[in-house]
Amino acid sequence: MVPIIATIAASLAALLHVYIFVMESIQWTQPKVWRRFGVADQAAADVTKPMAYNQGFYNLFLAIGTIIGLALFWAGGSDAAGDVAGRTLVLFSLGSMLAASLVLVTSGAKYLRPALVQGTLPLIGFVLFLFA
Repeated sequence: MVPIIATIAASLAALLHVYIFVMESIQWTQPKVWRRFGVADQAAADVTKPMAYNQGFYNLFLAIGTIIGLALFWAGGSDAAGDVAGRTLVLFSLGSMLAASLVLVTSGAKYLRPALVQGTLPLIGFVLFLFA
């Protein structure tokens, strides 16, 4: 049961990071998106577009790592190399998501809510995968 709940949490964390990728790398110059990230105006969004584009891909790569890790974990069988590789990749990817949310908190108090959104599912998935 724990592996299933861990997989659900990890999958939701991956989906969230794909959504963040879409906002940062594809939709960044749309007012509803740059306002969500606290950007002051369209000119500032245009200037920061290359940075957001790059940052979005970091989120996408973490999501891909989680998804590949989950596939290996479930295909590997217990005590198989695939299980170990999958578990390692999931833990690394979720740990990186969590670390990124902790870095976000160090940017200022106004980033606490976004950090909680970004880091809660990876934290839950990480802890559960330790016991899966």
